[in-house]
Amino acid sequence: MKNKSLPLLISITMTVAGLVSGLSTRTAEAATPAAAPAAMSTEAAPAALRLTVRGEGKPLLMIPGLNSAASVWDETCERLQPGVRCLMVQLPGFAGQPASEAFSAQFLETSKAQLMALLRREAPQGATVVGHSLGGALALMMASEADTPVKRLVIVDSLPFFAGIQNPAATSDSVRPMAEAMRAGMQQPSTPEQLRAQLAPMAATMAHGPERIETIVQWGLQSDRKTTANAMYELWTQDLRPQLPRIQVPTTVLGSWAAYARMGSTEASTRALFERQYQGLAQLDLRMSAAGYHFLMWDDTALVTNALQQALR
Repeated sequence: MKNKSLPLLISITMTVAGLVSGLSTRTAEAATPAAAPAAMSTEAAPAALRLTVRGEGKPLLMIPGLNSAASVWDETCERLQPGVRCLMVQLPGFAGQPASEAFSAQFLETSKAQLMALLRREAPQGATVVGHSLGGALALMMASEADTPVKRLVIVDSLPFFAGIQNPAATSDSVRPMAEAMRAGMQQPSTPEQLRAQLAPMAATMAHGPERIETIVQWGLQSDRKTTANAMYELWTQDLRPQLPRIQVPTTVLGSWAAYARMGSTEASTRALFERQYQGLAQLDLRMSAAGYHFLMWDDTALVTNALQQALR
């Protein structure tokens, strides 16, 4: 039967194909939006998460996805001004941010713990959290904690169990051998030219516009091989569905499907997939993008901005 998955699956395939390299230089800070105060950068301990703060007002923690830069949220933050304090986090090892050994064994759990500590420090009264793709999984993990500082969630094109896209009957144990092989394969040597040849056509299915596509490719080329492989392994084998009933905050989930209409995906079939995976979440508001690809903060700005504005009220 034809696989009628959504862009998340290609996002994963994109990583498997080789969103990796040995570069370790920091990415330059993007220019501060005119509507917001000058950016202020701090770092959580140990020095792995980089935080950029923009704007003043209601706190909003913004978590990017696998191999993405924190700057993926720049334009979204600008649209929310004035009145919002954007806490834009850069995860280690992605898009030129140096890798951290502290994250190598348990990337997701270590990221969650540091994000929780960061949020308690920066927003003691709690905050809205938005996460894209892998960042969405981290946001779900944070919100499922009993003492969570998360007040509301916005999840951008992410699922609680990525491996369940292809096989609804899959379990963490059943996909582990494949995930192990995937992790090993992702760390095989490749030249930059080979990586680019793999990344470019895949990136074209994740965002509209040549400049956006090139940005995704560059972030992949600048990401750390080991970090990406370990994070992908964990994302593929971790099933967050049992944790969903513990999430007691209003949650808006934004989904995409349009990039794979030619492969048989429909809005209805993709919505059904999201509904099946999120059925354990009590306060779910699911919204599908009509035409956006995986990077909905770029492709469907109205959908993402409106969801965040409503969550921040």
